[in-house]
Amino acid sequence: MNKVDTCLHGEWGHIVLNEARRQLALDSLNVLDTPPDERVDRITRMAQQIFNVPMVSVNLLDRERQWSKSSAGFDAPEEPREGAFCEVTINQNKTLVIEDLEEDERFASSPYVTEAPNLRFYAGHPIEAPGGEHVGALCLMDTKPRQLDEHERDLLEDLAHWVQTELAQQQELDHAAVIQRALTPRELPQPAGYTVTAGTVPAGCVSGDFHDVVLREGRLRVTLADVMGKGTGAGIIASAVRASMRTTPGRSLLATVSETDALLEQDVGDLNMFVTLFCADLDTASGHVSYVDGGHSLSFIRRANGSWEHLNSTGLPLAMGMGQPHELGTAQLHPGDALMCCSDGVLDLFDLEDPFSQADGLLAKYSVDGAVQETLRRARKTQALDDVTVVVVRRDS
Repeated sequence: MNKVDTCLHGEWGHIVLNEARRQLALDSLNVLDTPPDERVDRITRMAQQIFNVPMVSVNLLDRERQWSKSSAGFDAPEEPREGAFCEVTINQNKTLVIEDLEEDERFASSPYVTEAPNLRFYAGHPIEAPGGEHVGALCLMDTKPRQLDEHERDLLEDLAHWVQTELAQQQELDHAAVIQRALTPRELPQPAGYTVTAGTVPAGCVSGDFHDVVLREGRLRVTLADVMGKGTGAGIIASAVRASMRTTPGRSLLATVSETDALLEQDVGDLNMFVTLFCADLDTASGHVSYVDGGHSLSFIRRANGSWEHLNSTGLPLAMGMGQPHELGTAQLHPGDALMCCSDGVLDLFDLEDPFSQADGLLAKYSVDGAVQETLRRARKTQALDDVTVVVVRRDS
């Protein structure tokens, strides 16, 4: 019995997989047949350099195929699962090392050994799904026999754990993004005599911005909030703000903001996270606007004559805990005027020396509604470093 067999059946231990459960776990990751991921690719490149091997791959074992999520040193995105080295690896509970493939009866006749690239060395560590199911392996390959000492085996295991963390993190981000999209207004209300346009482009998978537009009994409530930072943490806080703002529809504007502020201060005040917020009630019959601006200061009215009116901030950002009450501001929307609010991510898309001139140029070329979509398109194209949100309510008549 050679060293490999001793490790398989003794020291390492062969495990029996529940294939149906394993496949379900792999499918749940939603990673099969996805484009390259730089977060995973850098791990394969790092492994190639650390171990000084010509080939490294992250392989996932599908029903009848082995699919490579990432590879360095060769290009073999897919091959039959039967006879694949990783088929053996996923049945181990630790690192599998085959020092010389020509001396291993299971792989000596493999075309990868007998033909190009004429592999002689293989080492792989199982990659687990969040539930512990073995769904693939991080593999090292060489064209000459070699060994791995205990330190190198531990290092390969650590890198495999890093890969599975990245794959699981992407799954969590995907789920968070789906949930957040579900919380975004699916259909914006369009009161008679008004046009409402809005949208968000997150910097990553999950946005720290949120917007909401609700019509109740002739009153249009417009909300835009921007959580300090971006990513999943900011997205969670943004969802909490939205939920708080949505409860008890009959509350006054000041009461809604004050209670949300108190809740945030209690829950996240010690995390040094704050939220800038603009919330307005528009009487659709008269065009009268009442608003609270919690440190946001990025809301304007563009008058029909082309002039701009800045809606001043009426208080500090939420969750700052300064005990300073917010105040109510007022404005009037006449026919042809547009209430425009954006998050600070929009500032990255404009020349700050003359932003209004650029905004006027967009409005002249695309109209108000088209300008919103063009701004969001530019955010996607330039891969903006911050979340970008725009809300516009135009009084048509």
